[in-house]
Amino acid sequence: MDNLEEDLTCSVCYSLFSDPRVLPCSHTFCKSCLDNLLQVSTNYSVWRPLRVPLKCPNCRGVVELPPMGVEALPTNVSLRAIIEKYQSDSSPRHPSCEQHHRQPLNMYCIQDRQLICGLCLTIGQHQGHPIDDLQAAFIREKQTPSLLLAKLSEQRWAQVCELGEQLEQEKARCEGLVRQDRQEVNEYFQTLEVVLARKRQAYLEALDTAAAEVSRAYDPLILKVKELQEEQLDLVSMGSSVEEEPNPLVFLEQVHLFRERVEEFIKTPLPSAINLSVTPRAAEHLQQNWPAVTIGRLEEAPVPKVCCCARCGGVEAGVESEAGGDQLHGENLWRELQPTSSVVLLGLLLLLAALWVNPVGGASLGSSLLSQFSQLVQGLSGDVITSVWDSAGSGFTVIEATVERWSAHLSSVGEKAFEQLATFFRTLTSH
Repeated sequence: MDNLEEDLTCSVCYSLFSDPRVLPCSHTFCKSCLDNLLQVSTNYSVWRPLRVPLKCPNCRGVVELPPMGVEALPTNVSLRAIIEKYQSDSSPRHPSCEQHHRQPLNMYCIQDRQLICGLCLTIGQHQGHPIDDLQAAFIREKQTPSLLLAKLSEQRWAQVCELGEQLEQEKARCEGLVRQDRQEVNEYFQTLEVVLARKRQAYLEALDTAAAEVSRAYDPLILKVKELQEEQLDLVSMGSSVEEEPNPLVFLEQVHLFRERVEEFIKTPLPSAINLSVTPRAAEHLQQNWPAVTIGRLEEAPVPKVCCCARCGGVEAGVESEAGGDQLHGENLWRELQPTSSVVLLGLLLLLAALWVNPVGGASLGSSLLSQFSQLVQGLSGDVITSVWDSAGSGFTVIEATVERWSAHLSSVGEKAFEQLATFFRTLTSH
C-alpha cells in the first residue's frame, strides 16, 4: 500500500493527485500545481504566444499548452478513479513517530499522556511505561470531568468568596495605614524643613547684619579715599596745565592757586585703615555646635549673633575718622564681652556704687572684693584670663575716665580705694 501511495502522489505537491491532468509529454500533475507553474513561467514573458510553453517538472521538456491553458489539458480519468477507490478502501492511518521513521503512533502512554510507537515502548524513552489503547483510555476518562465538577461544592465556593473579601479588606486596611504613615512622614519632615529654613534664615539675617556693619565701617573710608584720589588726579592735571602756560602773569596766578591747593591737600589727614574681624566664623561655629544637636532639640540649635570687631588701626587718621573708629570700637567691645567678663565688669560696677554711697565703708568692701577677684582670676584658665582681661582692660579705660570725673566728689578714702583698684587692673592687663 505504501508503494501504491507513492505512485498516486503528485511530484510537485507530494500529495495525492487532485484533478490530475496529463501533459503532452505524458506526465500527470494536479491541475492546481500546473496553474501555479504556468503563472510563474508566464510572469516573465514579454509577449504571449498563441500556444503557451511550459517546462515539465519531471522530464524538464518544454511542452506547448493549448490557448485555453491548463483547463484544456485532458484529465487522467483512470488515475482519478484509482485514487478515489484507494481513498475509500484505505483505513485512517496513524501519524508517524518523529523519532522512529514510519513507525505509527498507535499506543497511548498513560504515564506521559501521549501517543507512542512500538519502538518507543520497547527500546525508547517510554520503555516500561504503562500503556493503553487510545480509544479505551478516552472512554474510561469520559466521565472524569463530571465527577470533578461534583467536587466543586457550593460550600467551597462560599469559602473562596469569603476569603477573597477578607483579603480585599486586609489589603485596604494596610493601604490605609501606609497612606497614613506617608502623610505623617511628609508632615514630620516638612516640620523639620520649616525649622531648618527658619534657622538658616536667622543665620543669614545675622550675616546680613554683619555685612551692613562692614559697609557702615568701610564705605565712608572708601568714599573718602576715592575723593582724595580724584583730588590728586585733578592736581596733577592742573600742574601739567600750569607748566604749559606761556603768559607770565597768568602763570604766576595759577602757580599761586596750585600751591595753595597742594598744601591744603597735603595737610588733609588720611582716614585710618581699620581691620575688622567677623566673629564667629560660620564653618567653625557649625562644626562645634551643630553636630551635637538632636532632631528633637532642633528648635534649640544655636544661631550666633555675628559681629564685626575692630582688631587694629592703620595709618594716621583725622579727627572725624578717629571718632568714628572709637565709636565702632566701643560698640564692638560690648559685643565681645563673654559671660565671664560680664561678671567681672558687674563686680567692678558694684564696687564703684559702694564707694560712691559710702566712701569709708566702701574702702573695706573694695579690699574684700579685690581679694575675691584675685582668687577668681587665679582659678581661670590662661585662655579665659586673656579673654576676660582683654575685655576688662578695655572697659577699665572707660571706668578710669569716669573715676577722674568723679574724683572731685569723693573723699580721700574713696580716692585711695580707686587708686588701689587702678593699680590692680594695670598689673593684670600688663600680663
